[in-house]
Amino acid sequence: MGLSHQSMVNAHPAIKLAAVCDTSSYVLDVLSKYTGVTTYSDFRKMLAETELDCLFVATPSKFHLDIVRTALDAGLHVFCEKPFGLDPSAGYELAELAEQKQLVNQVGYHYRYVGAFQEAKRLLDLGVIGDLHHLRIEAYGPVVLRPKGSTWRSQKEEGGGALYDYACHAIDLANYLVGRPVAVSGTVLNSVFSESVEDEIYSTFKFSDTFYGQLATNWSDESFRKMSVKLSFWGRNGRINVDRQEIQVYLRKPHDAEPALKTGWNTRYTTDLTRPVWFYVRGEEYSAQIDQFAECIKNKGKQPLSTFRTASDTVLVASMMRADALKAGTAVAVGTAGLPQATAAERSKRSFLRSLRDRF
Repeated sequence: MGLSHQSMVNAHPAIKLAAVCDTSSYVLDVLSKYTGVTTYSDFRKMLAETELDCLFVATPSKFHLDIVRTALDAGLHVFCEKPFGLDPSAGYELAELAEQKQLVNQVGYHYRYVGAFQEAKRLLDLGVIGDLHHLRIEAYGPVVLRPKGSTWRSQKEEGGGALYDYACHAIDLANYLVGRPVAVSGTVLNSVFSESVEDEIYSTFKFSDTFYGQLATNWSDESFRKMSVKLSFWGRNGRINVDRQEIQVYLRKPHDAEPALKTGWNTRYTTDLTRPVWFYVRGEEYSAQIDQFAECIKNKGKQPLSTFRTASDTVLVASMMRADALKAGTAVAVGTAGLPQATAAERSKRSFLRSLRDRF
């Protein structure tokens, strides 16, 4: 992801790539030779010696929070890859710090920038399929397909396993589209090939007394060529199925807010819903999120679709799922459905999170 971001940033008309830091001398030698960019092996030295406006962080997950805090203390806007960290309490603290300093803060949940998912968000906000009562969230792909040596992704304290490195995309999309669940239950973390982390995850989410969802994630599924994320929503007036390629809407009857949708099935494709980007790597959504980051820095006061706070909500749900699995399926309440704020309620929640961490 670091090289992907490097290529997009280097081509962006509003950004000048000033320096790159990496632990690989090979990567640094290649970048220095073919791009001429200044390179470092120590990020603190880079921040001290280079005049910067913003920083892109694409390291193993456990290093995110330390680097981000150092950058915020230096007054830099920060784009950080997902997951934001493995500790939601620390994530919320950094969200507050960025907000206090009025710095643009973004986490790389690129699915929020996919045209089909943005269209689903618009239709759900309009209430086109009525009051929701069920949600199905699925994420599958071929990441770990055999027993093999350990990498940072397969270390619980470094990458977080499939829950934090893979399922977080699906959790974040659910948070974005319908809000954060208030409780989780029945969580199963199952190892297929990995020794110390899970490869598949199943859980039930409670959004309200009348609205529940189910999550299924498996990064050891070779029947998929690459990661596939799909969400299905059931409401009183119909159903929405949405993935990277298209959105399907079934209506029992037309809705006044969207008269173009007819009774029965309606299909729109991502290609018809996506705005062109200046540079294509991996998918338009990757460029779109960087473009919004640059725009938010230029237009002071705006924040991107995915911030440190919303990303910490995602880590919070993942943490509740791990705690729930360790408690053999007992439901764990997340707290109030609203976004955390620096209030007495927030301090109480932090105390609750610390007690969970100490216990497990």
